[in-house]
Amino acid sequence: MSEAKSNEKKKSSPKIFFLLGLIVTVGYMTILSLRATTPDLNRLHLPPGFKMETFAPNIRGARSMAVSPSGVVFVGTRELQGKVYALVDKDKDMKVDDVYIVAKDLFCPMGMALKDGSLYIGLVNGVVRLDDIEKRLANPPAPVTVNLSLPSNLHHGQKYIRFGPDGWLYIPVGAPCNACEPDVKKYACMMRMKPDGSNLEIVAQGIRNTVGFDWHPITKQLWFTDNGRDMLGDNIPPDELNCAPKMGMNFGYPYRYGMNVLDPEFGKKQPDSAKFTPPVVPLDAHVAALGMRFYTGQMFPKEYRNQIFIAEHGSWNRSTPSGYRITCVKFPEGKPPVYEVFADGFLKNGIPWGRPADLTLMADGSMLISDDFGGNIYRISYNK
Repeated sequence: MSEAKSNEKKKSSPKIFFLLGLIVTVGYMTILSLRATTPDLNRLHLPPGFKMETFAPNIRGARSMAVSPSGVVFVGTRELQGKVYALVDKDKDMKVDDVYIVAKDLFCPMGMALKDGSLYIGLVNGVVRLDDIEKRLANPPAPVTVNLSLPSNLHHGQKYIRFGPDGWLYIPVGAPCNACEPDVKKYACMMRMKPDGSNLEIVAQGIRNTVGFDWHPITKQLWFTDNGRDMLGDNIPPDELNCAPKMGMNFGYPYRYGMNVLDPEFGKKQPDSAKFTPPVVPLDAHVAALGMRFYTGQMFPKEYRNQIFIAEHGSWNRSTPSGYRITCVKFPEGKPPVYEVFADGFLKNGIPWGRPADLTLMADGSMLISDDFGGNIYRISYNK
């Protein structure tokens, strides 16, 4: 092969991977738009005293959630219609009575965050908001632009958003590829902005794709999940649970993964001056760790308080599926973290009937789980 043809082939590879990523993303979103399943909750395994029930059925493509002070649950989606749902439990029996569509035709409105009566919605290319939303569920206002200056790549482009203890709105921007050296000023980073969309700045870098983060209820340190790259085999690299106690940290992508292991493709290209922070806990490979929360409620046993729950969405190309479960990371005093399965059973003969995507807490201390594959919201409660 001539040198010119070889170079041409190398240049075309990113385009091929982009097209493959686009096909996979659009295909999966189409499935979510058409799919809603009856949950097989009897197959689930939870610790003694815990149970999972359906809180809201037929919420197609349900992803990120935010709960208002009055108990309204707002749900973002990845579906093609671009809908945002508001779920209302009028009689407080922990079953949804009314479902409102408060927005539609948005650009993958996945991220949900509430502040001062407004619902902030994370789109692929930025953030919009719905003002005074709880009083206008049946007649929602038009979205107000907060900031629409972010990249519009669909590959790892859906935005999970949350307000931090500092009052800023945090928003990650994933890498627009499986593995590449992206523009570090635009991609593979955690960003934040003021509630009005101004002062957009980078908080941390070297993050391939985080779809879940939270702040420790005592230290206020930022913790987040990160999805490892594909095409290195069934068992590497691990997904990650990271901690960023200060601004400006770099978590290694694409040069390193796991406990600072050199990436076989990009490891030798890392900048000489780079300093990378390894994960606090390497998670299982390809589990697709998405939403995460510190448990701050009073319902669950004390051993779960201030510990981390993670929604593991599940692998897409591993020979034996991994993930499809809820895990818990506990931090025993003076001992290493313990990473363990909390709830599984979303696979039936190796085929998923549900995929956990996000989790959040209700005022009574119970936990909601979104399932974008089955199109349901579940509630986990505990009765000793």
